[in-house]
Amino acid sequence: MAKSATAKKVLVFSLVVAVICLVFAGIAICSGSSENSGTTKNGTENAVTTGNTEKAAVTPYSAVISLQIGNPEMTVNGENREIDPGRDTAPLIVSERTLVPIRAIIEAVGGTVGWDDASRTVTLTYKSDAIRLVIDSTEAYLNDTASTLDVAPAIISERTMLPIRFIAESFKFTVEWTEETKTFTINVPADESTAPSVPTDDASPDVFMTTEITPEALVAIYSKLGFDAEGNVAVKMSTGEPPNSNYLRPELIKNLIQSVDGTIVECNTAYGGQRSLTELHKQVARDHGFYDIADVDIMDEDGYMSIPIAKGTTITEDFVGKNLEKYDSLISLAHFKGHAMAGYGGAIKNMSIGVASKEGKSWIHSGGTSMTSPWGGKQDAFCEAMADATSGVVDFFDGKVVYINVMNRISIDCDCDGNPAEPDLHDIGILASTDPVALDQACIDLVYAQKDGDGASLVSRIESRNGLHTLEHAAEIGLGSRTYNLVSIDE
Repeated sequence: MAKSATAKKVLVFSLVVAVICLVFAGIAICSGSSENSGTTKNGTENAVTTGNTEKAAVTPYSAVISLQIGNPEMTVNGENREIDPGRDTAPLIVSERTLVPIRAIIEAVGGTVGWDDASRTVTLTYKSDAIRLVIDSTEAYLNDTASTLDVAPAIISERTMLPIRFIAESFKFTVEWTEETKTFTINVPADESTAPSVPTDDASPDVFMTTEITPEALVAIYSKLGFDAEGNVAVKMSTGEPPNSNYLRPELIKNLIQSVDGTIVECNTAYGGQRSLTELHKQVARDHGFYDIADVDIMDEDGYMSIPIAKGTTITEDFVGKNLEKYDSLISLAHFKGHAMAGYGGAIKNMSIGVASKEGKSWIHSGGTSMTSPWGGKQDAFCEAMADATSGVVDFFDGKVVYINVMNRISIDCDCDGNPAEPDLHDIGILASTDPVALDQACIDLVYAQKDGDGASLVSRIESRNGLHTLEHAAEIGLGSRTYNLVSIDE
């Protein structure tokens, strides 16, 4: 890639490698801790090579347990289990509070459950703490400290159902709630985590960055990529789930899309919502103003097509929107943010889940085991399938793809969430590269640089989903590099 001496100024970060003790308290949408990252100068005057955050051998969570309201099954570290074997017992909502059959959860994390029939008292023990609750009473005890519950424990269909909020808060677990699927995830923290850095090299790809988030800055950073958008140009981005998602606004992206005569491309969702059917999806795109700035193509309106994944290991076939075959080159224009299932969403998610048809989304989410349901797959297989699918799309375009991530409104939740959590992390800027792995890694490193501040909640989300494994696998299959030169274009 040609480099302009006047356009590149040095952006230098200091190398930090630390051992971080993760102490979790409260039951918030996401509270957290993080690994560390930093930068080292690579010996040249016009580039900075960034040390990348690598997943440590010791994970920040000893267990991740997911349950769904009304579903008698749960997942523990990605494996499906019956909550109450043979009884179909499922979590439920009472007086706007979630009650759960607690025994399977506590035993899954190494705790114990005791029952005194005479006093109808449940005793939960985890590590050095004990909780005592009495059926039909709102009085509860953590060790010797009394508390008042919002909703009393109850026996329903001969099974003991307890309020998850108080239990998780007392044992220092965290709980994350996904409204669309009525799913909650319990994260059980491990004692500590480390974050070794990854060595860099002089042949690393460039990742351009500007701290300005304006239409002019978006066009400027695209121009640094030296990309010739040939023929029919697809601009892959999210149209955003109503009513309040943080999708990229038309006024920000208009100039770039019109400068390349691009078409906004999307596919229908697999999880329901207002973008699961083509006509509904088109209406959302109209309501969000995208038809006012460009043509919009819901690529799986007429079905899907299969493309091979030569580098794939978890999946070797991808099912993308059929209309993808209309395009000659592609610009990935992603909003970088958290994600309830992937941990984070950037270029790789945009190129895999985003380009996949409804059937393809299920295929990727399930790690190649289902084309009809996105639920229940193993987490690492899902992460690997996203990287595999991206490589298939890149090959389909014979490499005629570039990637832009916009780091604004950085919630822990994706734009597929119509009511995401308010962002904790401040706006960072716009980054772009010809390498999707380097680009996502650079964004991750910028988030981790705020691990002790407003980036903590997003780091917690990423680690709770083993999100860095996507980057690990992407590098392993040759999709791109986790080392990079971060080049500022700001004057």
